[in-house]
Amino acid sequence: MRTRRNLLQLFAGSLALPFASARADEGGIAIVDWALLETALALGLKPMAAVELVLYQKIVAEPALPDGIIDLGLRGALNFELLATLQPSLIYGSNYSAWANDTLMRMAPVREFSIYLRGQAPFEKAVAAMRGMAGDQGLQARAETYISETEHFLAATGERLARQRQRPILIINLGDARHFRAFGSDSMFGDVAARMGFVNSWATRTAYSAAAPVGLESLADHPDAIIAVVGPVPPEAARTLPQSALWRAMPAVREGRTVWLPNINPFGGLPAARRFARLLAEELKRVA
Repeated sequence: MRTRRNLLQLFAGSLALPFASARADEGGIAIVDWALLETALALGLKPMAAVELVLYQKIVAEPALPDGIIDLGLRGALNFELLATLQPSLIYGSNYSAWANDTLMRMAPVREFSIYLRGQAPFEKAVAAMRGMAGDQGLQARAETYISETEHFLAATGERLARQRQRPILIINLGDARHFRAFGSDSMFGDVAARMGFVNSWATRTAYSAAAPVGLESLADHPDAIIAVVGPVPPEAARTLPQSALWRAMPAVREGRTVWLPNINPFGGLPAARRFARLLAEELKRVA
């Protein structure tokens, strides 16, 4: 059995292939970022390996994972030894996986697409990531169709919610029964809501998509807003909020302007944008 040192020596001496020859059909791609995994699956690609696949199925949910993808472990603690044995042709990563680039580049070329940057709206960066990946893999037409369909879907869905758009929206995720994080304009949720025609009630500065932790009492500062709670919801909060006098006193809760969405990847690509818009629209149908 090879030792850790043997394996590190193995990929330390490997040669990097140019991007033009690093096609999925020539040796397989590995992906160490969930937004890029979503993007690849939406393009019809099946990577040989990706990260945290069990949690992906719970949090990201769609696109669904095909069978046979190898799990490379945690995003913050990649299984380099396993990846070295797979000998991928190309590795896709982002600024979130940049800490591992020096090691990854000894195994294969690393193609980096960063969607989430401080203070910058991510939707167009997700579009650029899809176009970049599609260009690598010869799938440009498929990417343009997906992008066009996504943009049309967001606009059309927003129009169907014209009545609800008369109110601002506050998009949050619960940390516990007394705290939340609020998604700003540099989040995919905030960017998508704006593209659907909503005004984001959270105008305070955010860092990398959200502001957290924020006390539950701060919801009172948004009395006219619709509140969209994006899962996952911590079990403690799910148990105690229905009995919480503070929670029930909030105008949006008291007046039935709170909607609950299932798990959605807060740092996703265009598939996450679509999922958020669709699920939000389904829940908002009943909100005045």
